[in-house]
Amino acid sequence: MIYRSKTMANLRNAALISLALVSAQAGAAVSEEEAAKLGKELTPMGAIKAGNESGEIPEWTGGYSTVPEGYRTGDPRPNPFADEEPLFSITASNMDEYADKLSEGQKLLLEKHSDTYRLDIYPTHRTASAPEWVYENTRKNATRAQSVLGGYAIENAYGGIPFPIPQTGAEVMWNHLLRWAGESVRYDNRINVVTASGSVSLASAVTNEMSFPYYFKDGSLDNFNGDFWHLYQVTTSPSFRAGETILIRDPLDQVNKGRQAWQYLVGQRRVRRAPNIAYDTPNSVNSGVDFFDEVSMFLGALDKYDWKIVEKKEMYIPYNMNEFYLHSEEEVLSPNHLNPDHMRWELHRVWVVEATLADGERHSIPRKRFYVDEDTWAAMLYDGWDAQGTLWHSGQGVPFLAYEFPGQIMYPFMVYDHVKGSYQASVFNESEVHYEKVDRYPEDNFTPAALSSRGVR
Repeated sequence: MIYRSKTMANLRNAALISLALVSAQAGAAVSEEEAAKLGKELTPMGAIKAGNESGEIPEWTGGYSTVPEGYRTGDPRPNPFADEEPLFSITASNMDEYADKLSEGQKLLLEKHSDTYRLDIYPTHRTASAPEWVYENTRKNATRAQSVLGGYAIENAYGGIPFPIPQTGAEVMWNHLLRWAGESVRYDNRINVVTASGSVSLASAVTNEMSFPYYFKDGSLDNFNGDFWHLYQVTTSPSFRAGETILIRDPLDQVNKGRQAWQYLVGQRRVRRAPNIAYDTPNSVNSGVDFFDEVSMFLGALDKYDWKIVEKKEMYIPYNMNEFYLHSEEEVLSPNHLNPDHMRWELHRVWVVEATLADGERHSIPRKRFYVDEDTWAAMLYDGWDAQGTLWHSGQGVPFLAYEFPGQIMYPFMVYDHVKGSYQASVFNESEVHYEKVDRYPEDNFTPAALSSRGVR
């Protein structure tokens, strides 16, 4: 599939007509002098290394990579901060005091559910880390990576954060798309929908096999084929959907190549291209509560929007949520919102990025705002407004500390529908496999032929 829109088509034609125009559209890499800050006043990933003035945000000293004795990848991960108590709680009664550090979605939840919702604020731990070779590649990317074709494609990046010192909102979002999350992984997750009345229903249970070719340790810029993410997802429950499969391949060039997606439907017993698995198509895996480009806050092409960095600021965001995954679904899924008893919020610096609908484009959510953690480059929170300016959707990551990768991983997520009063939570509390590091999947695992041959019925 190729993402086709007026904006994309114009950019593609311009690129073919004039290489000079492409060069003019390219986002410049930073200077050697700027890049030299990485690993010094900046962390190897581009965050401010120092803590904040109040001391609430500590200095980054290398992250956290201590693997508990006896731990096996893919098992529920112990909470290394289990003995900590909240420093304080933010409720509807005191939220004005902390308003500048809260997203609009969190403010709305506090207002609407003043009797049940709160944010428990814990000490901040800057646990984010990555392998040394990721740091080395990030340093190289700083002076070679470029955003091109209006920011909707990038080139000369591999194996690390592409823009550790970003200049544009699109570059921040590319950092989110290309955040470190391992080389090849497997995890099972269950997507539950919680209605306004509090009833919980299982939308689907799925097994995910994912590869990140952009992060293959033995790869290089010279032999990289341009695909940064591969997904093979099989539905295992409910029984009438068991065997449904989705295959996605996402490239760095979202203009000339674009997402390629296929689907296997057991009733039809055939593989077909799935061009609608993108943008604001309701996410069928999640019963349509969210859209496909809201997965993990944002996943897909950037071309529907103009992107702008609003500011960099301190905010309370979910972080180090290992404890959350040690509880059952019944314990963590409450009416109207996740159970605050099992949530952990910390003060971190974030990049605030605004997305507004580009000229000539259409999307059900024409305005979005993302809150991107400086240490991981993961968007931990997201708000989306409808055409009337009403806050409609809010997303929230449920990140966890994966010491063995190492890294602070943000793939599980949930999305609130403020209009309907419902939400969906895509998590793995009761799954057998919790984000497991695996040997690299073969390339042909992510092909339509594999989709056809692995069909279960």
